[in-house]
Amino acid sequence: MTAPPLLSMEGIAKSYPGVQALAGVNLELGRGEVLALLGENGAGKSTLMKILGGAVRPDAGRILIEGVERAIRSPTDALRSGVAVIHQEFNLVPALGAADNIFLGQEIARGPAGLARVDRRAQQRRARDLLARLGADFDADVPCRTLSVARQQLVEIAKALAAGARILVMDEPSAALTTPEVAALHDVIRELKREGTGIVYVSHRLEEIAAVCDRVEVLRDGRNVGGAPVAAVNRGDLIRMMVGRELVEEFPRRTSTPGDVRLVVEGLARGTAVRGVSFEARAGEILALTGLVGSGRTEVLRLLFGADRRDSGTIRLDRRPVDPRSPRAAIAAGIGLLPEDRKLQGLVLGLSVRENFSLPNLARFSRAGIVRQSEEQKACASSIAALRIKTPRQETAVRGLSGGNQQKVVLAKWLERQCEVLLFDEPTRGVDVGAKVEIYQLMNEMAAAGKVVVMVSSDLPEVLGMADRILVMHDGRITGRIDDASTATQESIMELAVT
Repeated sequence: MTAPPLLSMEGIAKSYPGVQALAGVNLELGRGEVLALLGENGAGKSTLMKILGGAVRPDAGRILIEGVERAIRSPTDALRSGVAVIHQEFNLVPALGAADNIFLGQEIARGPAGLARVDRRAQQRRARDLLARLGADFDADVPCRTLSVARQQLVEIAKALAAGARILVMDEPSAALTTPEVAALHDVIRELKREGTGIVYVSHRLEEIAAVCDRVEVLRDGRNVGGAPVAAVNRGDLIRMMVGRELVEEFPRRTSTPGDVRLVVEGLARGTAVRGVSFEARAGEILALTGLVGSGRTEVLRLLFGADRRDSGTIRLDRRPVDPRSPRAAIAAGIGLLPEDRKLQGLVLGLSVRENFSLPNLARFSRAGIVRQSEEQKACASSIAALRIKTPRQETAVRGLSGGNQQKVVLAKWLERQCEVLLFDEPTRGVDVGAKVEIYQLMNEMAAAGKVVVMVSSDLPEVLGMADRILVMHDGRITGRIDDASTATQESIMELAVT
């Protein structure tokens, strides 16, 4: 008799006012299998995983674990059923050590009922065993706030294993990791797979799928549109299933040619994070800053935007000195920043699309201190149409939009502000492949219009596909300059990044 799948989700449906998020979705996961769950933003992946993790209740359908139907009505129910979700934003207490985080809410106790107390030694031993099993190289007492993102992720995985999870959901697990850290994560996943753990791997990075996954399942508009063994599909097949159309070019070509130098940065410095960085950026080009996480790339953009105060250095735009001592001063000088964390730093999630669009532009829509809503609404509607922002209406809270559409709202406000310098920090992180192409096209249009476009990205194919010139950073310094990006390779960039 054939054993039932480790996990079966059958006919899962969920609707919200005006939106059918899931319409009879089916999903199966076997023991020791890594299943890639793919789809554009808004396809239903997050809703499906929230239902599996007990954060959302379905309108219809059922969940079976090893053939037994389970009523998962809360995250606690999910854990009791052997399901753990490792979110992109970790659920750790920064001040506590790894061991305390691993056993938070599931402490090991000793002593008679009513007088039991936490057995800290037993927790330390068990935590060390779990972390060693995952190849961790840090002590179980180390406060989680001192750990890198990759090490915090290991704590989250250990926490799930301590709870007896047999099914792990990993949501964009590699989004904030360096290339070596991604390789180490994949090694951990392979070890868990050998032990029989089933893993649902949610990612927009298609290049990872062949490296670590056994099978793919693709959702579009809340429905299953295809599934197959990884060996039976290629990148083009996956993109077609996800977007429902052929993408002729993943990185659209730009016909503009670099013009005059517009932005000049000399000797930019802040402590040990940025050490004497100098470069020029021209009209009509896309300049990329890349390197490993912590190399100083993001810190350079923050200094240009006035989010951090520089210790020294000069900035000139169109031969005029610029002194961005604050974001307000940078905005007044014509500089806009699309930050790495759009939710925390680029948007006010509780406000509407219109309100976020208007924040840096209120003076444009105001007379005598009173906002003229008709002008504001007209401008917002024009931007929604021009940037193809998918939103039910202007008054929709921006937290309800997909990642790609949230990024477009951030971009819309800076375009309305008519910024001359656009700083993109990880412009397509957490964005689906279809929205990526749209964002790339917008970046090309800005460059063609003569704007200064500076991009920071950890995604080397993105750097190679979009940049005209590349600056590689390491330890706060520029360690390499590639004046013709078409001559670069991922290997040549990495060599400069670790110099």
